Amino acid sequence: MPALKKTALTVIAAALLSTFVVSPASADDKDTSDDRPKPPADMSKVGGELLGRTGTQVKLGPGAPVLPKDLTGRSWIVADAESGQVLASHNPHWRLPPASTLKMLFADTVMPALQPKTMKYTVKDEDLADLGEGSSLVGVKEDLSYTVHDLWLGVFLRSGNDAVHVLSAMYGGVPKTVDAMQAHAEELQALDTNVVSPDGYDAPDQVSSAYDLTLFARSGLQKADFREYCSTADAQFPGAKKDGKRESFGIQNTNRLLTGADGVDPYKGIAGVKNGYTTHAGNTFTGVAERNGKVLLVTVMNPSSDETHAVYKEAAGLLDWGFDASGKVTPVGELVPPKSAATGTGSGKGPAAAPGKDEGRNGPARSAKAAAAEGGGGGVGIALGIVAGVLVLLAGGVFLVNRRWPLPDLVRRLPRR
Repeated sequence: MPALKKTALTVIAAALLSTFVVSPASADDKDTSDDRPKPPADMSKVGGELLGRTGTQVKLGPGAPVLPKDLTGRSWIVADAESGQVLASHNPHWRLPPASTLKMLFADTVMPALQPKTMKYTVKDEDLADLGEGSSLVGVKEDLSYTVHDLWLGVFLRSGNDAVHVLSAMYGGVPKTVDAMQAHAEELQALDTNVVSPDGYDAPDQVSSAYDLTLFARSGLQKADFREYCSTADAQFPGAKKDGKRESFGIQNTNRLLTGADGVDPYKGIAGVKNGYTTHAGNTFTGVAERNGKVLLVTVMNPSSDETHAVYKEAAGLLDWGFDASGKVTPVGELVPPKSAATGTGSGKGPAAAPGKDEGRNGPARSAKAAAAEGGGGGVGIALGIVAGVLVLLAGGVFLVNRRWPLPDLVRRLPRR
């Protein structure tokens, strides 16, 4: 065969191979002898046909790194937070118990309605009456008053179900909150999700998916308050009154990639979002991180590894892979826009959002660069810096709502230079 013809065939073969879906063996793929649940064969195809397939889906191009070895999560996803492109996934539409990662949907639903965040509320006995046994608590007490700001810190830092139930009472009660969360999930096209409790505590038929949790994070990160709380490492929380004076105590975020607690290395560029654990759900985690102008979202659900803090280590490995693989893989799907954005109706901000308030003190007159600087070190500065650094790329360009949602409000609020 002439050398030129052989070279041409080699190039064609390489191009064809680069478009194939590569499904490296995972713990679920290899394990056929135990009693671990297997993903259903008829999962949703929202976001793309490949996302409904079982197993790992990734299209490696030339120079793309292979996925991390020994990923044991039942379900996971890596996506570009800005474009919505899904870089790789593993059973992303498997409907699983979400644990406290469901609090992202709770916050995205309720937060816009409870403004201003300095608003105070005195807790009643009935507000804390229906907490699940063994619930994670921040330490909210009856007959004491708290600001909305205090309570959101309790939700995001300590995953406090007591704070969730008080905020639900302020919103109109748990049933109203659950209904609003379900409606908002459907608006976001998070169709794997069935909400039973606002705090993510195990309940019959309460499920979500790695895909849906990533949609909740992406939507919530539009809001400055949401970004602030999910990226705060530690804070003071109001305690009891003593000698007529209100005491306080320190609380730390349970997201170990943010704090570096318990022997987990803090992840460079992490800016939130939420972790969770229950006996039924196992460990769950959704994180957002920025590196060199690229912002990625990753969700991992229920890893089977016996390694301590496996959910964080697997999430960190997937983030590392995503940053290295960006631009070298063909997306296997996308994070869909909400119904209103897809049809050109509504604002896409979520229920009860007050115009101009979702950005709080980081409004149009405020410099994004100054906001990032004020955030200081750690996640807060990174979260606000994402606005200043990455989204400015969209400020002067054409906004494609079906690709770039859910970040238009942040873009419109950036200073024009």
